[in-house]
Amino acid sequence: MALNKIAAYRSWKALDPGADCPIDLRFAAMPGLTKQDIREHFPQGMLPAELDISRGLTGREIDLVDTSGTTDEKITNIWNQKWWDASERSSWKLNSYINKIATGEHREAILANPRNVGFISDDVDLPIEKRRLARFLYLNEKTDPATWSPDLMNRMVKELEIFQPVVLEANPSLLSRLCRYIIDNRLSVFQPGIIVLTYEYTAEFQYSQIRQAFRAPMTSSYGTTETGYVFMECEAGKFHQNSDFCRVDFEPFKTQYGGPLLGRIMVTPFDNPWCYYIRFDTGDLVCLEESGQCPCGRNSGIILASINGRKANLTLTVEGKPITLFELDHAMSRLAGIDQYKLIQTDLRTYELHLVSPGQEKDHLMLEAEQTLKNIYGAKAVINIFFDTDISPERSGKHLISKALFPIDINNYLEQH
Repeated sequence: MALNKIAAYRSWKALDPGADCPIDLRFAAMPGLTKQDIREHFPQGMLPAELDISRGLTGREIDLVDTSGTTDEKITNIWNQKWWDASERSSWKLNSYINKIATGEHREAILANPRNVGFISDDVDLPIEKRRLARFLYLNEKTDPATWSPDLMNRMVKELEIFQPVVLEANPSLLSRLCRYIIDNRLSVFQPGIIVLTYEYTAEFQYSQIRQAFRAPMTSSYGTTETGYVFMECEAGKFHQNSDFCRVDFEPFKTQYGGPLLGRIMVTPFDNPWCYYIRFDTGDLVCLEESGQCPCGRNSGIILASINGRKANLTLTVEGKPITLFELDHAMSRLAGIDQYKLIQTDLRTYELHLVSPGQEKDHLMLEAEQTLKNIYGAKAVINIFFDTDISPERSGKHLISKALFPIDINNYLEQH
C-alpha cells in the first residue's frame, strides 16, 4: 500500500518484483529509507493524501518532535503517543521481570539527559513538582552531567526513596555516574522493580558500576523515535524483536568483517497511521544469536546476541577492518580503574584515547591502554592518550564513546545480494 500511496516511494515502485513474489524478496528489493529521504519529503510526502497534518495537530492526535543529534542525524518526526505507548506495552512481554510489574499506570523514574526527554534547566534546580508528569518523575534537568553537584546527586537518591518507582529508566552513562557517587559515599539507594537501560549504548564498565549500587534486575530496551520499540532484552540476556509492531530486515557483513552474524538492520514499523516508513535505516549494527534460539523460550522474530553500536561508532584498523563499539568496549572493559573513556580516530592510523580515571598510577594505565588498542588496531597504530577530569555528552545529549573523523562507507563491508 505504501508504494502506491506515499509520494516518497514513487521511485521505488519500479524496484518491486510484484505481489506474486514472496514478501521477503519484495522487501529485499527495496533500498533503505534514510533520514535524508525523510527530510526531503517531510511531512506530506511521507503520508497518504487523505491525512492532514494540521488536523492531526489541532485534534492533538499527533505532535511534531525533533530528534536529537548532529545536523546530519537530526530530523522532525510525527509523534503519535497512542501508538508509541502500545509499542512499549508490546515490548514488555519480551522480559519476564518487567512483564510482571509494568501496568501502564506504574510509577516510573527517568534518569536521562533532558535534551532527549524531560525538562531542561541548567541555571536553576527545579523542584520535584516541576519534574513530574503524570506517572513519571524526571530525576535530572541538567544537559551536562559533568556539572552535577553532590547536592544534586543526593537529591536524586532521596527522590528515588520518596517516589519509589516500579521502573527506573536511565541513560547508562548517567546512571553509572550516579552509581559512582553512591558507591564512593557508601549511600543506600531504593531498589526499583527493574532498571531499563536505554537511549545509549551500555558500556561494560558502566554496567559493572550500576551493578555495584543496584541489585534490581536490569534490561536494555532498543528503539528509535521513528520506529518505536524494536528489541527488548529478555531475562536470559538476548534481544528479542517486538514482532507485533515492526519488521526487521538484517543485512550481514562480509565474512572477513564479521558476517554473517554481524550486520546492520532496517526497520519497518507496523500499525502507525501517521508513519509509513519502509526499511528505515536506523544506523545500528547488531549480532544475530547463532543458534537462533534463546533459553527463555521466546522464538518470535529475530533474536540478537548483542547490539553492537552504531555505524557512526565504527573505527578502522590500520589495515582497514571495521571495529564496532562492541568489540572496542569489550577490550577496554579489561582495563581497571576507568570511569569514562572516548576514542577518536583522527586518520587511518592515528587514534586519540581520552580517559577519566580516579587512580593515581596513570603511567601503568597508559601503557596498558596503549597495548590494548594496538592489539585491536594494529602494531603500527599511533595511540595518543589524554587524561581528562570529565567527559561531557555531545550536543545530542548522548555520550560519545567512539568515532572516526573521516567518512566510513558501510556498504564496503556489507555482503552484496
